[in-house]
Amino acid sequence: MKTKLIDHLRPLMLGAVLLSGAVHAAVQPIDRVVAIVDNDVVMQSQLDQRVREVQQTIAKRGGGVPPAGALDQQVLERLIVENLQLQIGERSGIRITDEELNQAIGTIAQRNGLSIDQFRAALAHDGLSFDDAREQVKREMIISRVRQRRVAERIQVSEQEVKNFLNSDMGKMQMSEEYRLANILIPTPESANSEAIQAAARQAGAVYEQLKKGADFGQMAIARSASENALEGGEMGWRKAGQLPPDFAKLLGSLSVGEITQPLRIPNGFIIIKLQEKRGGSESVLRDEVHVRHILVKPSEIRSEAATEQLAERLYDRIKNGEDFATLAKSFSEDPGSALNGGDLNWVDPSSLVPEFREQMANAQQGEVTKPFKTQYGWHVLEVLGRRATDSTDQAREQQAMNVLRNRKYDEELQTWLRQIRDEAYVEIKLPGADQAAQ
Repeated sequence: MKTKLIDHLRPLMLGAVLLSGAVHAAVQPIDRVVAIVDNDVVMQSQLDQRVREVQQTIAKRGGGVPPAGALDQQVLERLIVENLQLQIGERSGIRITDEELNQAIGTIAQRNGLSIDQFRAALAHDGLSFDDAREQVKREMIISRVRQRRVAERIQVSEQEVKNFLNSDMGKMQMSEEYRLANILIPTPESANSEAIQAAARQAGAVYEQLKKGADFGQMAIARSASENALEGGEMGWRKAGQLPPDFAKLLGSLSVGEITQPLRIPNGFIIIKLQEKRGGSESVLRDEVHVRHILVKPSEIRSEAATEQLAERLYDRIKNGEDFATLAKSFSEDPGSALNGGDLNWVDPSSLVPEFREQMANAQQGEVTKPFKTQYGWHVLEVLGRRATDSTDQAREQQAMNVLRNRKYDEELQTWLRQIRDEAYVEIKLPGADQAAQ
């Protein structure tokens, strides 16, 4: 149960973890500031707590746990970037209501097959405070909404881009296989000179050589990577080739599961990728469709609900007594989109319809006229004219390509935006042994 709970509590966007066994340290008599971040601060207690969580994550993976000092700067940088995003959320007026938060917590509990009370008890058993868990989920929801407003909403993918992608060699390859990847990013400063680039290249080469000699990829990512997912061992999840830099996509075909790439130059540094798993192949996608027609009558100021139901009953009786469905639809139906066509909705995807209509349609035999039923739109009488399964592979491929292109643009834009807000912020690091920085 512990592992399952943690999988759902681990924040999806930032990688900040809520771990089982993460018992709060005893209250320390003195806390101190380890970083000033614009109008806020990061405290030593926050850093210590997060470092413990990261150490426990590594321990759960079965790897050697690095000393806290080796993680301090990496974890502190994560906390600084989180803090900046939360401040943006505050200035933007982003609020998470209790109802939204309760719903999110309820979803986590439901995924674990637990009631809220059982969920509380499970958290307590794992050494976690329910209030702390709620607060972490709330932080993640705020950050997610900040990113949605500042990054995701600005991304546009045109139909032509989708077509070009599907016709490209990369697009064809991406449609055939999917990869679970991890990465290590060695960054280069913005507007880096050749000396800085060469220094980063040497550092990436040294990391690569250690990995080739058997160093643990996840631990190396935690210790050396500057990627957003460094503290998760560089875990990127499942990605399509089209979501990655084009040069790297060409290397995937030659990699076996468990292998790593040599350092690959990208705009913001050098990246090493590990192929964790591979799955794939696009399959035909069949979609059930129903050919249906209906008559819709609505209550109004001059026709009550009861009178509307009675009208629907009379129309049903007239159809059952042999009158033409299409003729009655043209005369009585108040659905402007189908009335002139005799109520014909043509072939429709059941998932696009309201539940009551979908249920009636599913239970009706072909050629059967249903008894009147009510939806949010009014009272209906419907007839199923046919059923078929259509090949929607092309539409599915286009939607998949759209998602890939959006995700690729999002990943690139997110990293650029995170670096921008970090560079533009006033940050003064007061961690002992760390270089002082202020902007």
